[in-house]
Amino acid sequence: MKRVIAVANQKGGVGKTTTAVNLAASLAATRRRVLLIDLDPQGNATTGCGIDKSQLACGTLEVLLGERTVAEAAVELSTPNMMLVPANQDLTAAEVQLLALPAGREARLRDALTAVRDRYDVILIDCPPSLNILTVNAFVAADGVLIPMQCEFYALEGLSALVSTIEQIRIAVNPSLEIEGILRTMYDPRNNLSAEVSAQLINHFGDKVFRTIVPRNVRLAEAPSFGLPVMQHDRESRGALAYLALAGEMLRREDEQQAVSSAAAPTAETTHGPG
Repeated sequence: MKRVIAVANQKGGVGKTTTAVNLAASLAATRRRVLLIDLDPQGNATTGCGIDKSQLACGTLEVLLGERTVAEAAVELSTPNMMLVPANQDLTAAEVQLLALPAGREARLRDALTAVRDRYDVILIDCPPSLNILTVNAFVAADGVLIPMQCEFYALEGLSALVSTIEQIRIAVNPSLEIEGILRTMYDPRNNLSAEVSAQLINHFGDKVFRTIVPRNVRLAEAPSFGLPVMQHDRESRGALAYLALAGEMLRREDEQQAVSSAAAPTAETTHGPG
């Protein structure tokens, strides 16, 4: 797969960290090597992976400031095939220090990941719930942005701003950046508004909207308090099955894109004619 994916939405409470942690664990369950980077000063992804964020020796802060490499900051987790670069509230200091740099502040994460990209099949970045210098670093480093969102009216307004930011980054700094997909989270099929917003998303974004829908699920909500991804907390829960399905959908998309690219690539015979 070999992709760097930023999980982002400037609106809080949409299941962003839940998606980052559980998608990472689900991809790891398919024997992909996964690195999760906590880029949110709240450190929720760190807690959700069972790491005490108050006891960190180093993490994303030191990586962004060039004091540690990603390999040095990454910690092993109980989930096989999955590593984490943790974070806590100290990461707020990085925002201030990065803004004081004369140049290259938006590319610190991309530069830091260069040495380890080939070690992992997927690198997921859990972004803060705002469009700040940390989020910009994630977008510059990423190949795609996965957008979790609830199907409610205000979410549509926030989505347009986020899509605009992604486009600006793509034009200015990272031409390969694209929308990885839009994931409908905390979905309640009994809510008419959810169905209406979902239909609008599909109408406007088409195939960019994942077919997988993450429902409201108690097991999914309580898993972080145990410091576990939901598939380790309750593998048979609807939340765990949804994120396993999302991982499968992403891998199928990747296979389909590779098949299309291979079919479109000219062969030596068609390019040069028979020998």
